[in-house]
Amino acid sequence: KQWYQRRVRGEEIQEWFNKRIRALGVSNCYFPMFVSNQALEREKTHIADFAPEVAWVTKSGNTDLAEPIAIRPTSETVMYPSYATWVQSHRDLPIRLNQWANVVRWEFKHPQPFLRTREFLWQEGHTAFATAEEAHEEVYQILDLYHGIYKELLAVPTVKGKKTEKEKFAGGDFTTTVEGYVSATGRGIQGATSHHLGQNFSKMFNITFEDPTNSAGDKLFAHQNSWGISTRSIGTMVMVHGDDKGLVLPPRVAMYQAVIVPCGITDANKAELNSHCTELQKMLRKSGIRAHADMRENYNSGWKFNHWELKGVPIRVEIGPRDLKNNQVVAVRRDTGVKATLANENLAEQLQTLLNNIHDDMYNKALKERDENMAVTSDWEEFCNLLDQKKIIQAPYCGAIPCEDAIKKESARTEVVDDKAPAMGAKSLCIPFDQPGDATTETCIRPGCSKRGTCYTLFGRSY
Repeated sequence: KQWYQRRVRGEEIQEWFNKRIRALGVSNCYFPMFVSNQALEREKTHIADFAPEVAWVTKSGNTDLAEPIAIRPTSETVMYPSYATWVQSHRDLPIRLNQWANVVRWEFKHPQPFLRTREFLWQEGHTAFATAEEAHEEVYQILDLYHGIYKELLAVPTVKGKKTEKEKFAGGDFTTTVEGYVSATGRGIQGATSHHLGQNFSKMFNITFEDPTNSAGDKLFAHQNSWGISTRSIGTMVMVHGDDKGLVLPPRVAMYQAVIVPCGITDANKAELNSHCTELQKMLRKSGIRAHADMRENYNSGWKFNHWELKGVPIRVEIGPRDLKNNQVVAVRRDTGVKATLANENLAEQLQTLLNNIHDDMYNKALKERDENMAVTSDWEEFCNLLDQKKIIQAPYCGAIPCEDAIKKESARTEVVDDKAPAMGAKSLCIPFDQPGDATTETCIRPGCSKRGTCYTLFGRSY
């Protein structure tokens, strides 16, 4: 979390998202992190997927608790009893709440920073509506916002789609998702999900309201959604853009967008150079650019160049005696290493334009890599070969869970093809909304299945 706070401005994501969900009528809230065993038992089907990862508090000091208390792996069981109390009439709907919180899932297999950790930060939205149509509309509105976070802030392209029946959220009717791609390993990664829960949870928790069309006072169950994005998004960003020199941060979420480094310091020019760098820092900050002047005297400029390059700061601004004399600076892009000499006049505007160009170039580079490595096939042998070439593949699929299990099992390799791309089989990532063709004219990709495809499904090795 310290790294997260010091390198990436998570509040940029939070502020961007808050502004847009408020426009939809969503309010922020906070619910307790502790859940009683009795509350968890109310949703056995849903919690079954989390059961091995639930962390339990069993002691208070040296005293055993009468009943262990769970630390939330997700918040349905904490929030929905309140929804049941609040909702009596259709006039009490919709309820549209979001909370920024931490959750704990006691992950034992291969913990990785940001991707699989025992505690992680996220937002989770929980909403309830009188009609299914209202709930469906919100599912896709939120998914578009998640796509926007990745594109507009993190410069990461994603595929919007729907999870298969096997991969959907436990207890939900359907799950929509944005899926990323990491070219270095050839693996897909789930970016964020927006779920339609239907009436499954409202029936569990008795979230009902009187039917406004029936004078007999019959009860109807609310239609619910839940949706979330976590700090896994930061891990995705790091893997998509990073290079052998270190981090490459998109400007809109970088803690520092420009770092100012004085160069060629001597006893004679030291005071003037330092003063100019300090004033430049003030001017850039005033103009809205997150700038930092590195005035440390115990490191030389070469060491500072390497230091800030490793940390991924989008622009390095170099200022030496010649630059002072010529009223200019040298701006170096982290993503490409390209240098440009910029006049001091309108420097803030020039740097802001450069930051926008960096963001666009980073996104387009990642998009090109993704598109070059997303293939379409209806042939099983080609499917497996493409998988070993670190590609993600759209293939016709009949929708049957046994076929999905078999695809994963039969596409696995007995040997590791590449240290960075394990020999795991292909998992369904999503059913892309943008279909590459008519899957009903093709046979299911699974060998031995004679059924026609219902859709093209995106498969790949995944995190």
